[in-house]
Amino acid sequence: MAPAGVPAPSGHLADNLLAFTRLLRRTGLPLGPGEAIAGLEALTEIDIADRRQVHAALRAVMVHRREHFEIFDQAFQLFWRDPEAAAHAAAMALMEANKTPQEKAPPASRRLAEAMQADKPKPPKPVEEPPQHEMTFSVSERERLQSMDFEAMSAAQIAEAKREIRRLTLPLDEQRTRRFRPDPLGPMADLRATVRQSLRSGGEILELSRRRRVTRPPPLVVLCDISGSMARYAQILLHFLHAVANDRDRVHTFLFGTRLTNITRQLRHRDPEVAFETIAHIVPDWSGGTRIGESLALFNRLWSRRVLGQGAVVLLITDGLDREGAAGLAEATERLRGSCRRLIWLNPLLRFEGFQPKSQGIRAMLPHVDEFRPVHSLNSLRELVATLSDRRAAHRGRMAA
Repeated sequence: MAPAGVPAPSGHLADNLLAFTRLLRRTGLPLGPGEAIAGLEALTEIDIADRRQVHAALRAVMVHRREHFEIFDQAFQLFWRDPEAAAHAAAMALMEANKTPQEKAPPASRRLAEAMQADKPKPPKPVEEPPQHEMTFSVSERERLQSMDFEAMSAAQIAEAKREIRRLTLPLDEQRTRRFRPDPLGPMADLRATVRQSLRSGGEILELSRRRRVTRPPPLVVLCDISGSMARYAQILLHFLHAVANDRDRVHTFLFGTRLTNITRQLRHRDPEVAFETIAHIVPDWSGGTRIGESLALFNRLWSRRVLGQGAVVLLITDGLDREGAAGLAEATERLRGSCRRLIWLNPLLRFEGFQPKSQGIRAMLPHVDEFRPVHSLNSLRELVATLSDRRAAHRGRMAA
């Protein structure tokens, strides 16, 4: 049915446009009936025989973010040119599985091929009798996944863990600022606003204006180790950091191995595949050596005054194994602790029950952190979220070494 005020199109244009909208939705674009109606209206205002006008009109009304242009362009070329595009997309997906990682298509092409392949009708499954399972001694796979070490997970379990991590949020406890906002039920009287308001009634004060102090979550700064011993954990934790960066503002993320890299802007991209692909291009020292002391000293010198204001909370994610020993590590950690409100060290080595701080780097850093916590499973991440949102934990004293 055509929208009000739009003449009914002839042929199958409306049906094809609806199918094109569904294809874009399967690739991840946020489209709905409004975009389909707007696209149909746009096609009535242009020369439909001109392919360039059709492409420009549909992209103008159906795409709302620049990063979705590439997916739309590829989908438009496939859908409106070749009626057998679904079969070609299926062949592309099969060829994709046999390619090496260097030859694989970009994320947009893979997502489009998967969306086009979904158009193929699936054969009905044969009716089988439900198998009988002995559930007496079985354990829920979901509960087992919560406590499993990231390093011991299979590829399928890691994919499931990443989906669980994307649902986590990080509600840091709000801090009082120096700013005030008007509030009729506020605890403090606003004399200046009261006098200003009295001028409307000839200088007579009829009621008191009140105000309340503004509260907001503090900035969050993350320093994540991407050396060889931390590479497996860093890959999964980046999904957690991506979810946090897109859930709240004032999140600054840095990666360090043999050098320090700021990935704050790249991590704000809403599409995780595009964000991680961009990060891979700007981080040259992934799975290399570790220079924790040098990286922290560089952060203190170049970035601490920019991002550690207003009571920032710092998450330091590393195993504490430094190739330079403990040279300058204690001084750099102490200065970092003095520049922030709270320094939390997340170490995957704490997953071992008999862990002892025998490394020189760990012994140098440990006296200068507020909390020393494990980060190796979904349960440890949930405990971290609960701790950071606990107002009482934010005011505890510095932990004993």
